[in-house]
Amino acid sequence: SLSAPGFSIRSIMAAAEEDLLGLGDGGEGKSGAAEDFKDGGKDAEPSFDWMPDGCVQMADGEYDVVVMGTGFTECLLSGLLSVMGMKVLVVDRNNYYGSEAASLNLTNLYKRFHDGASPQADFFATIGGANGPAKDRDFNVDLVPKFIMAHGNLVKILLHTKVTRYLDFKSIDGSFVVKGSKVHKVPATPQEALASSLMGMFEKRRFRTFLIYVADYDKDDPTTFKGRDLNAMTAQELYGAFGLDTYTQEFIGHAMALYMNDEYLSQPAVHLVNAVQLYSNSLTNYENAPSPYLYPMYGLGGLPESFSRLAAINGGTFMLNRDVDEILFDAEGKAWGIRGGNEVAKATMFIGEPSYFPAELVRATGQVVRSLCFLDHLPKNVGQCQTGQIILPGSQVGRQNDIYISFMSKKLEVVAPGVCLAIVSTRVEGHQNPVSEVEPGIALLGAGILQRFDSVSDCYEPVEDGLSNKCFISKSYDETSHFKTAADDVLDMYYRVTGEELDMSIDPKVPEPGDY
Repeated sequence: SLSAPGFSIRSIMAAAEEDLLGLGDGGEGKSGAAEDFKDGGKDAEPSFDWMPDGCVQMADGEYDVVVMGTGFTECLLSGLLSVMGMKVLVVDRNNYYGSEAASLNLTNLYKRFHDGASPQADFFATIGGANGPAKDRDFNVDLVPKFIMAHGNLVKILLHTKVTRYLDFKSIDGSFVVKGSKVHKVPATPQEALASSLMGMFEKRRFRTFLIYVADYDKDDPTTFKGRDLNAMTAQELYGAFGLDTYTQEFIGHAMALYMNDEYLSQPAVHLVNAVQLYSNSLTNYENAPSPYLYPMYGLGGLPESFSRLAAINGGTFMLNRDVDEILFDAEGKAWGIRGGNEVAKATMFIGEPSYFPAELVRATGQVVRSLCFLDHLPKNVGQCQTGQIILPGSQVGRQNDIYISFMSKKLEVVAPGVCLAIVSTRVEGHQNPVSEVEPGIALLGAGILQRFDSVSDCYEPVEDGLSNKCFISKSYDETSHFKTAADDVLDMYYRVTGEELDMSIDPKVPEPGDY
């Protein structure tokens, strides 16, 4: 186990701190860290000359930053900005943390997919199987599961803010890729590489030569370039220089560099090299790690909760179950406040997920289809791996975009014993029945799906950078089963909001007990 100090976020959220975070009493419009006015009452509330007629202040009224939504990106930014000394208000229309990337128990999961209807007894019996009816307390189902690269930017951000002290991490058992119709393990050791049937012997030698070149490459040391200008040559040309065949290129680009399609082939080769270096460094970041990925115990819901706690102890105010009816703009088109009901809060900048902003400030980027499946067995051909990622390159099934499968077990405390949770996702390519586009991935799970929940989500990105209108909008979560693109979005937003790059020089090693 690659565990931080031996207790999880759920054991830290004591009753007093639940009030601080607005978790007590269902979080109904509750503001954490907001102080009562003198004499313990609110009869001395200040008046604001900017307040619209008929409205009252929301919480303290004036803030440096208003954050809308408690998704990963929003909570992370709220924590970072509060540590910088900014006064932060966070509101969420839901009564739980995580927004579109929440971790839900079985009852709340069922309600989400069935218009609020409560599940019947046979639902729990079907999932529980021979172990008896399933219990809510045994399930933390991530709506958008994503694995964490052990040497990636997200780990550096977690360490930079020290929220790792609130979380437990475990290494994912394996990474897999599909060739033909068979699932193959991505080699994690030299011995696995020699025994792998992914490549023939001569191709393995060419692949090894390529990896040695990538490992040695240093942008600050021209002697490692070996006469190649990686900013001028394309990824396709670099593959050609090493004589790699089409499938090896596909394997490197999709299973190691984690590109979602083949557009990268025409881009500068330096990006490919950097991506493969990240994969390799993540694989070697911990001794004998079976894969380059980490995952928090009890699901990803611990991430936004941890950053919310960080913001709260630095003076942040949290209001759950509080919708935003409109963002208020001045005559020049610059946002200055939000209104929920008759309550208004003023701020100098506004951060949030796309659904909180006017339609003209975002543009559609497509759709993602996801299928959450409960199984009583592991996916086919993954051996004894209890957790893992399977990448099905799009070209293997006549698609442009890859299909991603993540599977998890009791080992991560996200399901009950004997149950496997598998999530299959891909970008919709225009099919009249989007759910059918994940079927090649569903076929890899094997027969006998106990329960299945399908969703099709619209994806958006901001139209502009937010510098002029003070609206800093995050991107929707993509179809990938890793955090690479989401972490990049956080860093980009942090730079746009603060004008500074976040320090990423920290050693990306999750601390062990006693490190703090």
